Amino acid sequence: MTTSQASMGSQINTPSPSMLLKPLKYSKDVVAGTCGGIVVTLIGHPFDTLKVRLQAQSIANPVYSGVVDCFKQTVSKEGIAGLYKGMSSPLVGQMAFRATLFTALGQSKVFLSNRKGGGALTKPEFFLAGGMTGFVASFAEGPIDFYKSQMQVQAIKAAGNPSLKQPNMADTVKLSFRMNGVKAPFQGLGATIMRNAPANAVYLGGFECFKSMACEHYDCKPSELSMTSLFCMGGLAGSLYWTLLFPADVIKSKMQGDAIPKADRQYRTILQTIGSLYRQGGIGAFYKGFVPCMLRSTPANGIMLMTVDRVRQYITDM
Repeated sequence: MTTSQASMGSQINTPSPSMLLKPLKYSKDVVAGTCGGIVVTLIGHPFDTLKVRLQAQSIANPVYSGVVDCFKQTVSKEGIAGLYKGMSSPLVGQMAFRATLFTALGQSKVFLSNRKGGGALTKPEFFLAGGMTGFVASFAEGPIDFYKSQMQVQAIKAAGNPSLKQPNMADTVKLSFRMNGVKAPFQGLGATIMRNAPANAVYLGGFECFKSMACEHYDCKPSELSMTSLFCMGGLAGSLYWTLLFPADVIKSKMQGDAIPKADRQYRTILQTIGSLYRQGGIGAFYKGFVPCMLRSTPANGIMLMTVDRVRQYITDM
């Protein structure tokens, strides 16, 4: 083979950088969402553990008197690892879920833009895109939260009865499918949608609106906003999400943490759950776990949305 032929073969077989980057650019929402899922899980899971345990415990005979007591008991009995109980489901799941979430958000914005012939979305349309995203993402987040809640409930039962053997994640998955078939991971799906659609309208729609308003105020492009600004806007959007929709999260947690066999469930429907919670503890029953949730919401959501925005922008600029 001559030198010119070898050179020609090398040029034919070697893909150009633009060809290598094209799949990455098409999947930028997936990559950015995956990065966001890793970050939010590592930072937020300990707070989420406390929140779920406070929500899932009996109102009449609580195991924990408050967030501080829950933290102390968890660490003293299970060590620091207890704060990360059940993290395998959310860590793997959150990567997939956040990829789904931000891909759905991107597609929702494209759909709404194309529906009116192109152009930037209005502020109400940002909220609509967030609500559409929340509905779609519920089908990915529901199973993740269900198994996470089941693991946390088992930890609460073990705290009340140390001799009780806790099943691992694999045992819980097998039991759920054996009892309820393919519907098993979607226990409490209605409550998940009830929370997620309005919550993500506030959360994702709010974040997009904050960015739009900041760009108008400073006369800049979204890519020129500082990381500090993105963190603050993401933290504020997350705080609004949880402040407004926390009672819906309590209802969801009760239904997902309920018994796996249908005959043994205490919380069968959303309305029944609302009535039962109110009879047990009044309005306060809908705010169990509110403190750790709010401690988590600002830093976790601020860092996650900042990460997603910056990773997405970085891939776009490549």
